[in-house]
Amino acid sequence: MNDLFQKVGENLLYVLGFLAIIAALFVVAVLLEKAAQKKNGKKEPIFNVRKIAMIGMFSAVAMILMLFDFPLPFAPGFYKLDFSELPILVGTFAFGPVAGVMMEFVKIMLKLFIKGTSTAFVGDLANFVIGCSFILPASVIYAFRKSKKSAVFSCIAGTLVMTVFGTAFNAVYLLPAFAKLYNNMPIEDLIAMGSAVNPLVSEGSIVSFVAACVAPMNLIKGLVVSVVTLLIYKPLSPIIKTGHRM
Repeated sequence: MNDLFQKVGENLLYVLGFLAIIAALFVVAVLLEKAAQKKNGKKEPIFNVRKIAMIGMFSAVAMILMLFDFPLPFAPGFYKLDFSELPILVGTFAFGPVAGVMMEFVKIMLKLFIKGTSTAFVGDLANFVIGCSFILPASVIYAFRKSKKSAVFSCIAGTLVMTVFGTAFNAVYLLPAFAKLYNNMPIEDLIAMGSAVNPLVSEGSIVSFVAACVAPMNLIKGLVVSVVTLLIYKPLSPIIKTGHRM
């Protein structure tokens, strides 16, 4: 715990930026959820006792899955794949976009308190923001029209958005931030780590790095989470949310 607080102090500006991004995504989720409710002629509280309890449960399951991350052969070791978005997407389909953002946030906080950070919060920010880029589009599309066809389309859209956004976000922000926070490591060294395991990564090219290492990882994650969610959500939905139907 002391080590976590020390890292927060050392990277205070970065952590404040992290919190600002969380707040912005939360506001966006609230506005979109209210718009979906208005379109569907419903008026429900954003939070109630049941939602809060379920957010806690799904967040805990997501955090456990996040701990079982693993490297991929086509990406350097500091990139690891996990399927923590699976319970979050299921919970978001049931309770809406705001619940999804909250689950992503609580998952990251639980992980930080239990395991800390080994990436000066860069990996944690990446997991949160890229996770939201998946569950927000998917949940918003589904919130506006709750049907099986819409669920399939929402998962496809979420996977594509996460793949494109996650790839661009890594190139423009996360990789430079990671290099800077680690004693101003030259970004060429990070790219060299990619080219050492993936022949599609060109020397000195961050574009080829994210295209060959990051994009496939996000695509795999989105596809696996989407397929499993579509298979299990309908039988689970009466248990998760009484009276809810796909």
